[in-house]
This record gives sequence, C-alpha cells and structure tokens, in this order.
Amino acid sequence: MKLTIERSSLLKSLAHIQGVVERRNTIPILGNVMLGARDGTLGMSATDMDLALVESAPCDITQEGATTVSAHTLYDIVRKLPEGAQVEIDSGGEENQLTIRSGRSKLSLATLPSEDFPVMAEGDLPHGFTLSSESLGGLIDRTRFAMSTEETRYYLNGLYFHPADQEGTPVLRVVATDGHRLARMEMPLPAGADGMPGVIVPRKTVGELSKLIDEIGGDVEVSLSDTKIRFAFDGVVLTSKLIDGTFPDYNRVIPFANDKSLEVSTKIFAKAVDLVSTISTEKSRAIKLSVNQGNLVLSATSPDAGSATEELEVDYADGLLEIGFNSRYLLDITQQIEGDSAQFMLSDGASPTLVRDKSDPAALYVLMPMRV
Repeated sequence: MKLTIERSSLLKSLAHIQGVVERRNTIPILGNVMLGARDGTLGMSATDMDLALVESAPCDITQEGATTVSAHTLYDIVRKLPEGAQVEIDSGGEENQLTIRSGRSKLSLATLPSEDFPVMAEGDLPHGFTLSSESLGGLIDRTRFAMSTEETRYYLNGLYFHPADQEGTPVLRVVATDGHRLARMEMPLPAGADGMPGVIVPRKTVGELSKLIDEIGGDVEVSLSDTKIRFAFDGVVLTSKLIDGTFPDYNRVIPFANDKSLEVSTKIFAKAVDLVSTISTEKSRAIKLSVNQGNLVLSATSPDAGSATEELEVDYADGLLEIGFNSRYLLDITQQIEGDSAQFMLSDGASPTLVRDKSDPAALYVLMPMRV
C-alpha cells in the first residue's frame, strides 16, 4: 500500500477514529486503526467491539492495499506535522512496518495484519429514518447530562430513543435519567420511525455521535434493529451495539399533578445558584430554595465555609414552600433551558419538581429534592 494524502483531511478523520479506540487494550489489534487504500480513497476504521467507526478521505494512490497501525500514535504524529503538509503512507518497505513521510520527516510504525482486524457484524437493520444533524443534536444535547455513570444500573448508562404519543401527535422521544434527575426531549416522528423498537444507545456512542454532529452536520440516516444502531453521515458511518436491558417506566416519576408554579429568569437564577452554592458542602452540594408570594430566597450553609443567601423576585402566587436540591443538578438543568424564563412546577418539599423551558414545550426535566 502506498498513497499520498493531505494532512488536514487525514487529521480530521483520525480525530474521529481515535475517539473510538480505548487507550488500554488486552487485544492489541483493537488499539489499531485499519487503513485501506482503493478507488482513490483511504478508508479508515476502528472498533472496540461495541462500537465501530468507518470513515473515508480522498487520496492519491500509487499502490492499493490495507494494513493496521496504532490509532493514537498515528493521530499524534499527523497532529504534529506542519499545516498544509502532504503525508505519504507506505507499507511496501520492511515487513510489518508502515513508513510515514512528510517533508524531511520520516517515521516508521509497527503494523498488524489487516486480515486479523475484527469486523463488527451489523446484521439486519429493518428500521430506518433520516433526520437533520440539528434535530438529532437537539435531542442528544438537551438530555445527555442526565445519563447515569453507575455501572450497577447499566440500563441507565445511555439515552432511551423511542416513538411515543404526545397528546395525539406521534413523536420521537429521547429520555435519560440517573435516578436523581430526568431529562426528556422530543420532536415530530420522522417518516419510517413509527414501527421502531425502544432502544438504549450507550453513553460512549452518544459522546462520539455528538462530536460527529458538531463537525460534519448534514442529514443523518439512522438504521436500527433490537440489538444494533447505525448512524450514517456523509463519508462517515458509526455503528453501535445497544444496551441489552429494559428502560424503566419514566412516566411514573414525572409529576404532572404539581400545581404550584414558580417562574424565574433563567440567567439570573443560574447566577444566584452558582454564587450561593460556593458555600455548600463539597459532598452534598445542597442548596435550599424558600419561595413565598413572589419572593425566592436561595441559601446554603456549611460548617467549614459559612453561609450564603440571595433573594430574587419571581412569579409565584402560592404560600411558603421550602425545598432542597443538589446545586450541580440544578445548574445542569438551567444550562439546557434556551428561553429567558424557566418554570418550576412544585408540590411540596419532599416531592419531585417538574422543570420546563417556557420557550420550548418539547423539553421537560424532573429533579428529585434532597434534605437540607
């Protein structure tokens, strides 16, 4: 295999590829990227056996062929080459060696045979639909913060994509929860998605998908079965296994019956929470909200640091209510609210609170209270 490729296009592809490859691997070839040169393109693929990314970039081929080489090492080399450089990749010299030349630089890397590179079987993907990167990005960005990181409840370690019915309108809904907070976002159901099963897309896949959405854009073709999902962009295909588990019935924890409405300016509220939480204890991050007739007092105390309070004018017509929250969770939710004001639907100090973005009815959040 021998080819020449522009540094910028190679670097862009390798940046996506190396995100899939784990730094530590018990199977050496899983640390490698597969390079295949044919028909005027360099195909690159990487996998951790749960997730696979395939990408291609145009190049000038002298000799077709394929090999595998350390993904992180190759990425680091290309990253350190000067901008605008032409990179020559040649595996035709010494056996089990890949030579990289650029300008007056020459580097050799150890290779492993391309025949040994594992291919993740997709199987049949009977359900498919297309949606824009903006729509998919909106679903992901507004919910991913609530995914769990606890391995014991593995079925919460991802985003739950499923078709649903919102007051008679079919929607594609994405939900995430870690037991302390819940995020739900939806959009009109794309054509072809009506028969799809509910699937849980793993956390790592969500992270890599989000990067591709930001960098590539355009339309995304989504194909899925009960066990796999594939996201196809222009020149890039991300395939992932799905989490084999049952997502809990999240509707049971959404407190639609809460009747005390508190409306507050999102920016002013977020700044107040951020300031007052500086005093809260490192472990609990607890902050107390006391609301009464148009007035909200945020307070925090810590035996080591002292105490803090801030008073805000709010739109609230009910009597006194005191409730405690984890300030970090509260800030996570306010950061997702794109409108000027947030609406908190409260019941009492021991019940979950419903949070809505006044400018976007498709987004909904639930936050569990804590003792303060």
